[in-house]
Amino acid sequence: MPESEPVQILLVEDNPSDAELTLHALRKSKLVNHILHVQDGAEALDFLFCRGEYADRTAEMRPLLVLLDLKLPKVDGLQVLAEVKSNPRTKAIPVVLLTSSNEEQDRATGYKLGVNSYIQKPVNFADFQEVVLKLGMYWLILNSKPPVQAFVGV
Repeated sequence: MPESEPVQILLVEDNPSDAELTLHALRKSKLVNHILHVQDGAEALDFLFCRGEYADRTAEMRPLLVLLDLKLPKVDGLQVLAEVKSNPRTKAIPVVLLTSSNEEQDRATGYKLGVNSYIQKPVNFADFQEVVLKLGMYWLILNSKPPVQAFVGV
């Protein structure tokens, strides 16, 4: 994706149907233009930290939001969250765990690691679309994005 078109949302989801539902709901809402979907935690970290196939990206082109699943191949969602929230260059990027898990331990660990929000995916398609629409409205329209000063080392 060209640098002139920064990714607004990084969707980290390995389930193709969940990813398609999320992408469809976001596009339908017309809240966001540039969404990058990656299918594993390793690729998400490569994107966020400008390495591997994303080495030509600049760190200043951060997504406005990361929608992160928990159960991912290669690097699981909690490990991705831990790396993002422990690095001064990425710590201020809002991360929402959007997952089917409602395990108390997953929620507790997510919040301890610094997740901004934990949303359990609704099973019903219409409810799922509504949740994604509300997420987009809040994080992209209502919420003030972190200022550049929130990212240490920039």
